[in-house]
Amino acid sequence: MKKLLVLAVAFSVMAVVCSGVSAIAQDNSSGQMAPADPLRVIKGMIVADGDKITFVSDKDNKQWDIINQEAVKGHEGHHVQVSAHVYPDKNQIHVVSVKMMQ
Repeated sequence: MKKLLVLAVAFSVMAVVCSGVSAIAQDNSSGQMAPADPLRVIKGMIVADGDKITFVSDKDNKQWDIINQEAVKGHEGHHVQVSAHVYPDKNQIHVVSVKMMQ
């Protein structure tokens, strides 16, 4: 009887621990976004409008909000090539690298 009780308690504890671990694994409260897709290389212009900096692509003149604006500081008004994660549902990009174009 003792063995059965110990086994039942052990099983209950494991069930609670496992459900807690899966809940933690699914928690994305850090605020970081998972990449929408692999890095894309996009050519375009960095445009500053007051404190807001955006990227306008050469291909379709689409304007994208830049999530991490500090990555493109100093490139305002320049024609650049960026490597970025694209979030089309939010009209945003997360710039990983910037390269000046001729």
